[in-house]
Amino acid sequence: MSNPLSNLEPKSVFHWFGELEKYPRPSKKETKAVAFIEKWASEHHIALRKDKRGNLLLSKPATQGMQNKQSVCLQGHIDMVCVAEKGHKIDFDKDPIDVYVDGDWIKARGTTLGGDDGIAVAMGMALLASTDIAHPDLELLLTLDEETGLTGASGLGTDLIKSKLLINIDSEDEGIFTIGCAGGMNTIAHYPYERRIVPQNNVGFILEVTGLKGGHSGIEINAGRANANKILTRLLWVATEKFKVFLQSFDGGSKHNAIPSEARAILAVPTRKVDGLKKYVETMNDIIKKEYAVVEPDLRIHLTTTAVPKYALSKTIQKKMLASFCVVPHGVLRMSANPDTKELVQSSTNFAIVETISDKEIMVLTSQRSSVGTEKLDIVEMVKTAFLLGGAKVETTDGYPAWEPRDKSPLQDLVKSVYKKVSGKEAIIDTIHAGLECGLIGDKYEGMDMISIGPDLKDVHSPDEKLSISSTKRTWEFLVELLKHIPNK
Repeated sequence: MSNPLSNLEPKSVFHWFGELEKYPRPSKKETKAVAFIEKWASEHHIALRKDKRGNLLLSKPATQGMQNKQSVCLQGHIDMVCVAEKGHKIDFDKDPIDVYVDGDWIKARGTTLGGDDGIAVAMGMALLASTDIAHPDLELLLTLDEETGLTGASGLGTDLIKSKLLINIDSEDEGIFTIGCAGGMNTIAHYPYERRIVPQNNVGFILEVTGLKGGHSGIEINAGRANANKILTRLLWVATEKFKVFLQSFDGGSKHNAIPSEARAILAVPTRKVDGLKKYVETMNDIIKKEYAVVEPDLRIHLTTTAVPKYALSKTIQKKMLASFCVVPHGVLRMSANPDTKELVQSSTNFAIVETISDKEIMVLTSQRSSVGTEKLDIVEMVKTAFLLGGAKVETTDGYPAWEPRDKSPLQDLVKSVYKKVSGKEAIIDTIHAGLECGLIGDKYEGMDMISIGPDLKDVHSPDEKLSISSTKRTWEFLVELLKHIPNK
């Protein structure tokens, strides 16, 4: 299979990014990509170690004249969010990502691109394989399963990294350097599937919400985008009472950190109520399209006939579950009150996934984020209570801590100086609402001075994801120059 990116500049970075795209790497299924990296390391005589979790640490000695400089660890994650457009056929367990160039952007046909965080892997490989770039002792930490809860970094060995300087390459805005991020947890509900038989005088339907933008719940959560699960809940709550709907299944969303862009329900309705349901759906399609006209121009609510389901949720479970779905929050709950970060989301929650698991249960996964640890726990209790009132069994994950900015950071000062020299612009130092692995790494390696960088990436975690070629080139040139100016030990 040819590599359509090999002729882009910088050639080494885009060559290895293109090669990595040949290997599928959904979270928890990174085996083929890991094997590719391990083989590459062996062929390039790069030292490689693994911890018990399977995270990789590749290392290379300093170049001539740089031996007295402080060691630097570059860091990124191997896995990617795997989402495909509706109707696009791909097996993410084995099929390569179909990349192509569109002007200044690298995109993927019908799927997420995996620039988050394949570009970190590619930059790290390009640096370690280089023979003409000056650098101190280099380490490249590549973690597993970042996208489904940062479990790779959570299980990171405490004797793997020797560097005290860490450059995370998982930011998505060139020139904006991240020094802190929110912490997060997931709250998961399990509703029992108690069955009732659907009477014969019913008609079967599929009710769908499609065409939403979705996006990263840590980045676009304040963009006012619609949540397909919440819209479908809104429709079903009214339809259950007004049209005596029998609900067989509810499925929406696919990732804990992606705003759901599609949701569907299979249901039945008494024959005498069919015309009323159809008119209601048409009316609500117009109403909700108007409500989201600016941010969701492709939103569509549609009803199609299907076979009448043999059974549905019991009346009690259906009503209690939908009631809890109605009140469970989604979106921004609080903006930062700090004048320096007044445009930063402080706390949010994402009503991320609803999945009907055969006739056993309906599982719901939500994701809470906050830069204030106690507030994160309070939101978890809020979400948990909504589910408990709906009759669900509820569990929470351990989550990950917030990454709190250092009062004094020599690395931050160096980044500002070098960025000004390379670009002629002032660096923007910022904290973000999305989760980064730096908080977990910092917990395990006390005293680590960390910063996060990256080229322009747009619409990550969605099939519209794209990576800027020119921004990648500038970010690479900045990184190469930064390594030349690392201070002495």
